[in-house]
Amino acid sequence: MNTTATRLLLPALALGSALLLPLTAQAHRGWILPAATTLSSEDAWVTFDGAISNDIFHTDYAPLRLNNLEVVGPNGEAVTVHNAHTGKYRSTFDLNLTERGTYRISAVNTGIFASWEENGERKRWRGSAEEFSNAVPRRAKKLEVTEFSRRLETYVTAGAPDKSVFVTEGTGLTLAPDTHPNDLFAGETARFRFLIDGKPAAGASVEVIPGGMRYRNHQDLETLATDEDGYLSIQWPGAGMYWIGASYDDDQASRRGARRHASYSGTFEVLPD
Repeated sequence: MNTTATRLLLPALALGSALLLPLTAQAHRGWILPAATTLSSEDAWVTFDGAISNDIFHTDYAPLRLNNLEVVGPNGEAVTVHNAHTGKYRSTFDLNLTERGTYRISAVNTGIFASWEENGERKRWRGSAEEFSNAVPRRAKKLEVTEFSRRLETYVTAGAPDKSVFVTEGTGLTLAPDTHPNDLFAGETARFRFLIDGKPAAGASVEVIPGGMRYRNHQDLETLATDEDGYLSIQWPGAGMYWIGASYDDDQASRRGARRHASYSGTFEVLPD
């Protein structure tokens, strides 16, 4: 099975429980995990796992739906993935790195979440902006509306890393790093920048969790926040795979009276020094 620009549809339960909560309150986290992030040359293959889980990088809850998966190559063009399969707890796919440079693998979900009161009961709805006017009563009582975007992402590089695939404009919370995500080493400090709809995401809440949490008594969670220009620095305590989750909320939604909520989840490999 081959697919080009497939897109993610998160399981309803996972999205419903996590969409509007702070990152620290989320029971389930989404991720895309590559078998390797740096390869010495082009024409190499990488296998990926994708899931929604309780423990980072341990498939124990639900698979990542591949409807929204998108891969962009070093030349800016969409890249076909191979052998895509969704099982009970995880999805898998293969990517052939046919060109030298960095590839962005991402899954993006956007829409509107609304709640209101009807006949004394609280009603809830989630869908696209186009469906909103027909799905939600025009004069709904105690209406609360949130425009949301959710991005899951990772990067892999064949040969020397480059920054052509990083998103600096568009919708949602995106990463525009100073330090390349495929050039991370234990003991060193990475400088990342987050943007919201192409502008600095000041005060975004960020979590950093090393893999292997299933085998620790504690998550080893580090909580950070971006500065007024959207920057933050992360010092890597050791080598391994890391999950980074960022969350941003404000009242600058495109729809009047709505809130804006955006989240970003990324997988990064830190190599030994």
